[in-house]
Amino acid sequence: MALHLRRPTARRTARRAVLALAGALGILLASVPASAAPGDPSTAAEAAELVAARGHDLEALTEEFNEAREVLRSQRAAAEAAQAELDRATAALAEAQQSVRGVARSAWTGEGLTGFEALMISDSADEFVTRMSTLQHVAGHQGELLARAADASAAAAEAQARVQASVAEAQRQYDAVAAQQRDLQAQIAEYQAMHDRLSAAEQQAVAAAAAESHSARASRAERTEPLAAAAGPVVANGAAAQIAVDTAMAQRGKPYVWAAEGPGSFDCSGLTLYAFRAAGIKLPHSSRMQSQMGQPVSRGNLQPGDLVFFYSPVSHVGIYIGGGQMVHAPTSGDVVKVAPVDALGGYAGARRIAA
Repeated sequence: MALHLRRPTARRTARRAVLALAGALGILLASVPASAAPGDPSTAAEAAELVAARGHDLEALTEEFNEAREVLRSQRAAAEAAQAELDRATAALAEAQQSVRGVARSAWTGEGLTGFEALMISDSADEFVTRMSTLQHVAGHQGELLARAADASAAAAEAQARVQASVAEAQRQYDAVAAQQRDLQAQIAEYQAMHDRLSAAEQQAVAAAAAESHSARASRAERTEPLAAAAGPVVANGAAAQIAVDTAMAQRGKPYVWAAEGPGSFDCSGLTLYAFRAAGIKLPHSSRMQSQMGQPVSRGNLQPGDLVFFYSPVSHVGIYIGGGQMVHAPTSGDVVKVAPVDALGGYAGARRIAA
C-alpha cells in the first residue's frame, strides 16, 4: 500500500520557505525599535502576515502528518490480517501433514488396507474396484489437502512479507513527517518567544493588523456570497448530516491544537472526523483523504453538512452550514468557530459525505 505524501522535493521547498520566513521574522523584529508606534502599519502588517504564513505552514504539515498516521494504521491492520491468515494456513498445513503421516504409518505397520489385501478380501471384481477407488480417493484427498495448505501457507507468508515491508516504509515516512512537525513547532516556539519580547503596544498592533486582515477577507466574502443574517439553528437535509453539523457547532470555542481530534481540542480534519463519527460515519484524520470521499458537490449546490476544502494540495477542511458559512477549526491560536467560506481564500471544492 503506497503512502501518498508530498514528494521529497516539495517538502524541501516547504522547509526552505519556512526557514526564509524565520529569517525574515528575525530581521523584522531586530529592526523594530522598542518605541515603535502602536499603529505603525508596516511593522504590524508584516508581522501579521508572518504569523498567518507560519500558522498555515504548520497546518499543512500537520495534515501530512495526519495522513501518514492514517495510512500507517491501515497498513498495520493489513499486517495483522495477513498474520491471522498465515496462522490459519500454518494450522491447516500441520493438520494435513499429520493426516498424511497417519496414512503412511498405517501402511507401514499393516494397519491400513493395501492394494494386495483389497484384492485378497474382495469377493468380486466390482468389490475390488470399489475398494481400490476408495484407497485412491483417500490418497488423492490427502495429497490435495497438503498441496492446498502448502500453497496457502506460502501465499500468506508472501503477503505478510509484503505488508511488513509496506509498514516499515510507512513508519519511515511517518517518522520523517513527525520530525518535520517537531522542527516547525520549534521554529514557531522561537517566533513566539521573539513576539513576547515586543512591547504591549507592538503586540496590540500585530493583533489589530491580523483582525483587520481577516475582516477584509470576510467583507469580500459577503460581497461574493450573502451570509446568513444570524447564526440560528442549522437545518440539514438528512439525519446524519444534521448530527454532524450539530456536533461540530457544539464544539465552538474549543481551541485549535495540531493533530487533535477532540473532545477538548481539534485541528481542522480532527473536527470533521469527530462530528461525523457522532453520526456513525468514519472519516480518516486527514483533510486530503477526506477530500476524496463521498460525492463531489458544486459551489452552487452546497448543503449544510457538506465538507468544504481549501488550498492545493488540500490542507484544510470545514463543514458547510448554509448561508455562505462554515464551522471549522481555523489555525493555532484560534478556536472552533463559524466563518465565511471565502474568508480563507483558496477554496478547492466540496464533497457530500452524508445525506
